[in-house]
Amino acid sequence: MADQHERRRGPRQRSRNVPAQRARQGDPARLAAYTVLRAVAEGAYANLELPHELRRRRLSGRDAGFATELTYGTLRMQGLYDPIIAVAADRPVSRLDGGVLDVLRLGTHQLLSMRVPQHAAADQSVALARQVNGAGAAGLVNAVMRRVSERTVEEWREAVVPTEPTSTRLAVSTSHPEWVVKALRQALVGHGASDAAHVDADLERLLEAHNAAAPVALVARPGLSDVEELLTAEHLETAPGDHSPFAVLLLGGDPAGIPAVRDGRAAVQDEGSQLLALALAGAPVTTPAGRRERWLDLCAGPGGKAGLLAALAREHGADLVANEISEHRSDLVRATLRPALEAAREAGLELTVRTADGREAGADEPGRYDRVLVDAPCTGLGALRRRPEARWRRTPADLAGLGPLQRDLLASGLDALAPGGVLAYATCSPHLSETSFVVRDVTRRRDDVEALDAPAVLREVASSELAGLGDGPAAQMWPHLHGTDGMYLHLLRKRA
Repeated sequence: MADQHERRRGPRQRSRNVPAQRARQGDPARLAAYTVLRAVAEGAYANLELPHELRRRRLSGRDAGFATELTYGTLRMQGLYDPIIAVAADRPVSRLDGGVLDVLRLGTHQLLSMRVPQHAAADQSVALARQVNGAGAAGLVNAVMRRVSERTVEEWREAVVPTEPTSTRLAVSTSHPEWVVKALRQALVGHGASDAAHVDADLERLLEAHNAAAPVALVARPGLSDVEELLTAEHLETAPGDHSPFAVLLLGGDPAGIPAVRDGRAAVQDEGSQLLALALAGAPVTTPAGRRERWLDLCAGPGGKAGLLAALAREHGADLVANEISEHRSDLVRATLRPALEAAREAGLELTVRTADGREAGADEPGRYDRVLVDAPCTGLGALRRRPEARWRRTPADLAGLGPLQRDLLASGLDALAPGGVLAYATCSPHLSETSFVVRDVTRRRDDVEALDAPAVLREVASSELAGLGDGPAAQMWPHLHGTDGMYLHLLRKRA
């Protein structure tokens, strides 16, 4: 109620505290968010830095939740906040010190997008600036915060968001680089999720979905854990998943508090990612009589899909090789698969983690595997909800570097595929240059593969109806339609 009372005082309320009464240091939650933002500016990843920072400052409960929303919300929305700050500071943000700019972004997010009283947002921002940037910066932050607080977020949008062209308007209003906006517009049409008459509205829904906190989905790895164990975990609020039969949604609490997650029998995994593994395991293959199936995860690191594939392979009585080019990431896969490795040995099955270049698998092991997953490195434009800094780091130049790698991995995976076997080409990006164009370029030079109906296979393995996957043969999932990351799936069978 106190927050509501403060907000009713109107957008032009200023701090009533004189300078001597203001806090001299930022509180731990805001300092944690600032520390993560500075680490991200140096190349770190927020999803890795934030948990470390919360533990270091012993933040939990509401304080940890506040720091998390402040960190992720600020990173997501800086494309809108920067032009607001430029107007309030009367200078381009490029002329501001990076640390000072991050303090201003954090303060602007509190003022315009969080239920934080105006005087608290302003005073704490000034205190944080004084602590980390010095007294001179504190004066600038105080002035800018005062000017930002003089308008509502709606008034600021009207002031800084251009009306035309549409791509620029959406880029600023939803805080995305304009090249990403244009690419996602093309992807919606190209994957059959929209048409010319509705694409602008659908695009805005997709971009807004990127700015909402992604649900925490857990996977109960079959044979190692089950959904009931996760649903009945103590001191946590959970619910059944929306699409995967092995998924549980964590509505509140820390997944590390679940014994099955700590033991590696369950894990945090987006439902879209789960469905990709289930589709590969569920697609029909033809295997010679008397031989058990051999599976290959060509790009297994850091191990999320490999963890589910290993459990499914055990259920199928199949062997699995998890391949990763980086020794460090191979170690992560081994750690993820530890319970599955033990279970495979007990069942007399082979589960192997190896370090090798996936581009050489087809030449080294031609026709060996019955199921192959090529989860190709990509820009990650389908996972912007979970990786808020990715939208600002990626550039169109990344596509030029990733494209040849994606094509080489797909070609290698197809060469490693046995006649009658099925390959799943997957990315966590809907960009046409990373999805359908890659498959088209590789398969048009071959006469030994055919496409399966990926939407039909996904609907077969899902626990609920999945609409809006596209017209086939490929399938594309969307945050605004399915509540998953933007996962792409193309299933290819090697002709006998």
